[in-house]
Amino acid sequence: MTDSTDAKLHATALPAYLRERHAFWHATRFSENRAWYQRLAHTGQHPRAMVISCCDSRVDSVQMFGAEPGDLFVLRNVASLVPPHSPDLSFHGTSAAVEYAVSVLKVAHLVVVGHSNCGGISACHDMCAGSAPQLTDGSSYIGRWIDILRPGFERVSARIKEPKARVAALEKEGVIVSIRNLISFPFVAEAMREGELTLHGCWIDIGSGELHVLDHATGEFV
Repeated sequence: MTDSTDAKLHATALPAYLRERHAFWHATRFSENRAWYQRLAHTGQHPRAMVISCCDSRVDSVQMFGAEPGDLFVLRNVASLVPPHSPDLSFHGTSAAVEYAVSVLKVAHLVVVGHSNCGGISACHDMCAGSAPQLTDGSSYIGRWIDILRPGFERVSARIKEPKARVAALEKEGVIVSIRNLISFPFVAEAMREGELTLHGCWIDIGSGELHVLDHATGEFV
């Protein structure tokens, strides 16, 4: 067996278009705000909010909320999901980010952003409906991740039978499931009790740009 330290890296040079875009950013936006970046580098980050959004390339929460560097602590994952508090599991990328934002950065707001036409949500629907058996395999990372939303699928399926409408409802149900799971983290619940943290949910229509915000009193998006 070859020692991992002797293995060759297979990463290649950055694509030219990415290098060119970085050079343009550095010559314009960075240079115009050099003093601000210097301050961020020396004083650290103090974001007011954490945003949990989808990996989908069509959804840019930083741009959507008009954020500047230092404004938002952003986590992106498949379908904007947050797992329940489960410290015995092996990997905790999302949970670790939430802990850091709440316990170290002391963000005041935690926002979960869902969106229309979400591939992860659609995959969850198909898996739970039995039409994507490959995702039920234990080796599927996607399947194990989106299984977080299975309880939401069961609730939505109980009231909506038409598949297309069920997927659309599941996109918003995913936001609700993530917020419920956030409350299961002791440090989140404590920060909320102390009045130091508020949770928020929203869903954006990619085509229209319209933002729907979760009303915690009714459970509806308005």
